[in-house]
Amino acid sequence: MNKESKQLKQDFYSLSLPDIKAWCEKQGLESYRADQIFTWQKKGLTEFAEMSDISKDIRQRLTQEFDAIPLQVSREISSAQDKTKKYVLALRDGNVIEAVLMRYKYGYSVCISTQVGCRMRCAFCASSALSFVRNLSAGEMLAQVALINRLNNSEVKRVTIMGIGEPFDNYANLVEFLKRLNDPKGLNISLRRVTLSTCGIIDKMLEFVNECLYITLSVSLHAPNQGIREKLMPTAKKYRFPDLINAGEHYARKSGRRITYEYALFSGINDQEKHAQELATALRGRNCHVNIIPANEVPGFPFRPSFETTIQRFMQVLEQNGVNVTRRRELGADIAAACGQLRRSYEGA
Repeated sequence: MNKESKQLKQDFYSLSLPDIKAWCEKQGLESYRADQIFTWQKKGLTEFAEMSDISKDIRQRLTQEFDAIPLQVSREISSAQDKTKKYVLALRDGNVIEAVLMRYKYGYSVCISTQVGCRMRCAFCASSALSFVRNLSAGEMLAQVALINRLNNSEVKRVTIMGIGEPFDNYANLVEFLKRLNDPKGLNISLRRVTLSTCGIIDKMLEFVNECLYITLSVSLHAPNQGIREKLMPTAKKYRFPDLINAGEHYARKSGRRITYEYALFSGINDQEKHAQELATALRGRNCHVNIIPANEVPGFPFRPSFETTIQRFMQVLEQNGVNVTRRRELGADIAAACGQLRRSYEGA
């Protein structure tokens, strides 16, 4: 539920460069001012007073018409084990989301949310306990990246769209965000450095191919067959397992990007050798790889992590069958292990 109902001004991060150009023309300003103003989005602007190369008069006009940023940090937690940071971000309407900064050997990656809550109701996901409220705008997604980039000395090199929400359930805003993220005059983050995680919304996957925004697609599979997947993920009742694998192959073929299948192992449910063999049969010969995720144990949820020997054997079976497999590096386990846990604790869920 929204915490506030008051009318909000349009926020600065919702403005594209053409929007700012139109505003400058309406204000009777020189055309070059639009580029100057737009540049401040990639700097993670939080107050118009920060615009050191913009006159006080223009800053006042911007303040009168727009909010500088659509979110702010309510809480930041740093891992004692690694350099992971998790943020609770308060939106202007009083709702909260979360984002995560992770450190890898190639640099920093920020994981952002696309919705307040989620409609997918995956049985194992902490976010499933958070009721869906609304979609995030492209500006709210962009602001997550820009602000966290600023707070961490512009070290963010990659973006993962794996936070709260199903990205393809917010399709139009997602596409706009990706275009803005990739804008050479904006944050200018290469699409090759963007990964999107989806529950497998097949119709949107197929539509997305035609956008020619060739990011890395990561499909949350978590099962070797239709029956197990339906028990874990309600969306599987609409989007069938064989059709999902074919959609992934189509995306890989059209984009030239190898697709990733995320597979969280749950003890006694999907982690046995027979499950690995079945998964290998479904994926053998396809342009993909499997990312094994040792499951997080979420308080109040019945799922338990697999034993280490079970994880190793599962991966071994895939490798023996010619399926590329990696194991996800576990980061920030001491600061809320699963997506949505930080927001749940913040809201007292």
